[in-house]
Amino acid sequence: MSSTTVNSSSSTNTVVSNARPAQRARVGVFGIGLEAYWPQFEGLKERCEGYQARVETRVRELGAEVVSAGLVDTAQGGRAAGDLFAAQQVDLVLCHAVTYATSSVVIPALQEAGVPVVLLGLQPTRTLDYEHTDTAEWLANCAACCVPEIAGACVRSGIQYDTVAGTIDDDERAWAKIAAWVRAAGAARALRRSRIGFMGHAYAGMLDMYTDFTMVHGQLGAHVEVLEIDDLGARVAAVTDAERTAKETEIREMFAFADASTDPIAAPIEQEQLDWSARVAVGLDKLAADFELDALTYYYRGVDGNESERLGAGVIVGNSLLTARGIPTAGEADIKTNIAQLLLDRLGAGGSYTEFYGLDFDEDFILMGHDGPGHLAIAQDQPTLRNLRVFHGKRGAGLSVEQKVRFGPITIVGCTQTADGRLKLLVGEGESVPGATFKIGNTNSRLVFGSKPADFFERWCEEGPTHHVALGVGHVAAEVRNVAKLLGLQYAEVR
Repeated sequence: MSSTTVNSSSSTNTVVSNARPAQRARVGVFGIGLEAYWPQFEGLKERCEGYQARVETRVRELGAEVVSAGLVDTAQGGRAAGDLFAAQQVDLVLCHAVTYATSSVVIPALQEAGVPVVLLGLQPTRTLDYEHTDTAEWLANCAACCVPEIAGACVRSGIQYDTVAGTIDDDERAWAKIAAWVRAAGAARALRRSRIGFMGHAYAGMLDMYTDFTMVHGQLGAHVEVLEIDDLGARVAAVTDAERTAKETEIREMFAFADASTDPIAAPIEQEQLDWSARVAVGLDKLAADFELDALTYYYRGVDGNESERLGAGVIVGNSLLTARGIPTAGEADIKTNIAQLLLDRLGAGGSYTEFYGLDFDEDFILMGHDGPGHLAIAQDQPTLRNLRVFHGKRGAGLSVEQKVRFGPITIVGCTQTADGRLKLLVGEGESVPGATFKIGNTNSRLVFGSKPADFFERWCEEGPTHHVALGVGHVAAEVRNVAKLLGLQYAEVR
């Protein structure tokens, strides 16, 4: 699969080696203590500063850009820390309770920062020699002492928080939770700064997909770049023969070419169709580059075989290549699902455009897939190109992508809207399993979730979804949940 090699790590979180990485999370970190302790207990402050430095080092190792306010021990220092975090526009704050501190030290920092906080109760040791521990030693290890106080003050102050307890070193559980927050902060930062192209118009009649662009700007911070099909057409018309030839070589390396299947709408692949798909793919590359796109939502109906119809029908191969290299694409102009794809991609999980195909009650799986582009970097095997005489429900014909998502842990993410127009993320974790699937020029995979197909499907529908979802590899519900908190979005997890 050449340029779309997948990461074979057994981790359920870091999964796609060539996805475009999320921007580095900018994380504000400060430790807390009580100024009154320092003259009472010689060396305590220095020990606390050392513990705080170890935490900051670990956070940097997770890939974050750390904005450190050091050890804060007064309300005035808390205010200064908050001013620093606000000036640096941090995405997240980690407050390390190194020893006891009053909540008045912490709240000003969090109020000024204006972002969610994770309260860290990380002890330097797992246990103590209780009979021989004096007050100074206890204070150097009492990370848990003030966290409940701070949590209560956060609730009363309207500050969103999470809590992680454990030890500074050798605590996989605690640092996995912190890592999930750091990854989420990077993905949220990427979403807030993303440029999403919207080319064409929505598929007529799909009421779940109609979306207010101002809502996307207002709730995510993302920019929606409205494009015409002519923007693509002009770039395709300017493609040189050398560019087309190079792209065809890339396509031949990337895909297996299928013979006509038993499906009557399938046909052998012809050179003319390959030429056209390669030209359109080059045009899509230029479109993404010229408009600095991070994602692309598209659909155009066309009429009577005109140029717009040919363009709309010719984008599947090129959009699959874009998706594989970190510019996810969504058909039928479903910008909400495109947002979910972009989120999964920036978490390193891929993010293929998908819908519910059917429930199998004999083998207890849900078949999910979609026509059009797939995320080639998360395919189980080499993706296949199949020539279709008809794109069902759409105008035009041409080459389409057929693949299964890699076997193992998967996460689906839906992005929908509530009755009052708020964006809402829906998440389900499951497994992609081997087995026969359709050979109809579509992506489609067998997925098993934590409950029986009918139960899962009913619970999913209770949340008011759209009919599309983004499908990624790995279990990343914790990260998506954290992204929802960071962006102020509603969230539901279906099991």
